[in-house]
Amino acid sequence: MPEFARKPYAAFSRANAVAIALREWRLFGELIDDDPPGTRSPPPPDQKPERMPGLWERVGEYWWTGQDADRPERNWTGRHDENGNEFPAGQDEAFAWSAAFISYVMRVAGAGARFPYAPAHHTYINLARQQSLGRTQWWAVTAEPPDTIPPQPGDLICAGRDWAQDLRFEDLPTGKSFPAHCAIVVATGAGLSVIGGNVDDAVTLTHVPTTADGRLAEAGGLPVDTRYNWFVVLRVLYDD
Repeated sequence: MPEFARKPYAAFSRANAVAIALREWRLFGELIDDDPPGTRSPPPPDQKPERMPGLWERVGEYWWTGQDADRPERNWTGRHDENGNEFPAGQDEAFAWSAAFISYVMRVAGAGARFPYAPAHHTYINLARQQSLGRTQWWAVTAEPPDTIPPQPGDLICAGRDWAQDLRFEDLPTGKSFPAHCAIVVATGAGLSVIGGNVDDAVTLTHVPTTADGRLAEAGGLPVDTRYNWFVVLRVLYDD
């Protein structure tokens, strides 16, 4: 990875993290997806952005930079496994890269050794909850309930997927892996604008409704967004 990311040259910055996420979104064509999950037809296999020239390599950079050196996923790309073999487009779920994207943003923004880089979101969701419970320390991420704090630019919001879509904040830490998706907040106001990786096989922006004061859930935990159960806010502890 670049030396400026391995040994951060500058403070771990909220502004840098947001700028990096926005840069990657622009690279993928400024895609927006506000549709309910499962309602948008997927592109033909040969038109998936993650497999297009110039973009499959970029996904490979997310893996290379975002993962620690001992992980085989570090050698994946948007269309190749760790041995350089091209996998069929229909098998891309086994190579999902949304957590690699978040890890990439955090690393390049200057988190250094303080972020739990991982190929799956559950790793840093569970560690963030352990941090907020005082069971671990030193991590630059802590978990908060969705009905207590308004997420700020640079924070992460997370939702369970598949069998884990009904997970609640009270279930954390789970003590096991679970499918999830996290996105980074890039703007607040009338709701949130969040950017996530591997959404429609691209880096994509989604608008997320909130309460009037910017929270993801009403008091008691009732989610505002009817499409996704954003069940936890990961506050990122930036230097500035």
